[in-house]
Amino acid sequence: MLTADIPTRAQLVQRAVELAPLLKKNAAQAEQDGRLQDETVEALADAGLFRLRVPKRYGGYESDTRTLVDVAAALGRADGAAAWTTAVYWIPTWMTCLFPDSVQDEVFSTPDVRICGTLSPSALATPAPGGITVNGKWGFVSGARHSHWQEIIAVLQGPDGPPQPVMALVPIDELTIIDDWDTSGLRATGSVSTVAQDLFVPQERVLPLGAILQGSYASELNADTPVYRVPLLPVASASSVGTALGLAHAARDTFFERLPGRTITYTSYQQQAEAPLTHFQAAEATLKSDQAEFHAHRLAALVDGKGESGDTWTLEERARARADLGAVCRLAKEAVDLFASASGGSSIYRDIPIQRVVRDIQAINLHALMNPNTNNELYGRILCGQEPNTLYI
Repeated sequence: MLTADIPTRAQLVQRAVELAPLLKKNAAQAEQDGRLQDETVEALADAGLFRLRVPKRYGGYESDTRTLVDVAAALGRADGAAAWTTAVYWIPTWMTCLFPDSVQDEVFSTPDVRICGTLSPSALATPAPGGITVNGKWGFVSGARHSHWQEIIAVLQGPDGPPQPVMALVPIDELTIIDDWDTSGLRATGSVSTVAQDLFVPQERVLPLGAILQGSYASELNADTPVYRVPLLPVASASSVGTALGLAHAARDTFFERLPGRTITYTSYQQQAEAPLTHFQAAEATLKSDQAEFHAHRLAALVDGKGESGDTWTLEERARARADLGAVCRLAKEAVDLFASASGGSSIYRDIPIQRVVRDIQAINLHALMNPNTNNELYGRILCGQEPNTLYI
């Protein structure tokens, strides 16, 4: 068993803040390349930011959810793609901690292991002696090129009983990476597709997804640890919001850095800062960022509080977790859009960071799990006494 000094939330956030100059320096080239640069990934690893959801017995930090939100927000303030990829690694890392302890021994034997993944059941599996055989393709696999393992979802079709979705862990080098990531936003996340062809997965690395979504996990050593005894979807929701919050802060930073000396063309204002319209836009956008932060921290408090108490989650709490996620994304985008619209025509040049922030926050809001409209509908269904229309709650 490894022992390590566990850094505080403030220390981890400070590490993220200290990476800002490097992340900003590499952001434009990473976007052009369609993947994070090796230097960026190594710096994130050296800062210990891939260990936040790793169990302490493997040298991890077992950080609470509020820490994830604040660290991702600090990273997102410098580069949305670096923040997104880091947060995406946190989620499958946490999911790995639900597997039998022997599987965790194997996966976490790699220092600063990086695990990518997906929640989409876009592959098929069939029973095989000692495990399953998987065939299929997964898209939007952020950070795949820098990963050691991938968490996959497949629909298991057997001779007995109906098909059921399963979750499995596979080494990334057993999958084929398809370089199909050519997008307008979050380009540097390298969210490529991966393919399995007649891939055998040992049974100990396979779990029924239905049981996972209901909070029935296979790990014995993590069973009583607060960060690992909460449902998957609230964890995934809370792990994701920090990037959106960071992008709202990034838009604010960029706007105010450029404000001094700017005019409003074709008006009599010699200083944009003198215009009442600017005052309204700056105040409105900042308040929306503040509101986004409220929802992010409320979500984190819910997940951390239920993990500490061990109390059963109500259906409304599960739905509210996704609603808070959607609210953060919507409010952050509204803040970014306001700052962008106040930034003038010169802000569309690629060397002005706010144009990348605009595209990144748009991409986040289109993500199936983070889409504000989908999440609001789900929450509203529960508030109105209806049954959820998804397993992902």
